[in-house]
Amino acid sequence: MKLLYISLTIAAIASSTLTSAYAGPRNSIIAGFASEAGKPLSAKRGKDFFMGKHSGGKPGINSCTSCHTTNLRGMGKTRVGKPIDPMAVSANSARFTDPAKVAKWFRRNCKTVLGRECTALEKGDILTYLATQ
Repeated sequence: MKLLYISLTIAAIASSTLTSAYAGPRNSIIAGFASEAGKPLSAKRGKDFFMGKHSGGKPGINSCTSCHTTNLRGMGKTRVGKPIDPMAVSANSARFTDPAKVAKWFRRNCKTVLGRECTALEKGDILTYLATQ
């Protein structure tokens, strides 16, 4: 029983350390979008955008949830069936920590859903929302 408790404690500490190790890069990316937007970011606006319906993009893909689903802690799926890791930071601590990947996927996905690139405010709001999930 003691060994199980010690193992679980070590796992919890490792998980906490891993999550906090990723927080710095993610927070820097979010701060960059806030600076570029020139106004405070909003998790509520991010949720409304992520969950909302949009026009201008590819037919049949009018929302972020078209591929990522409304279950942010679960797997999503591309149009061709390729799995997408969970969007919620609580389920995927490494999510949104690589600036190049963040830029690549926002560029691609915003053009698919909106038919244009997202603004810095939209990106920042979305990441602010997803970081709380």
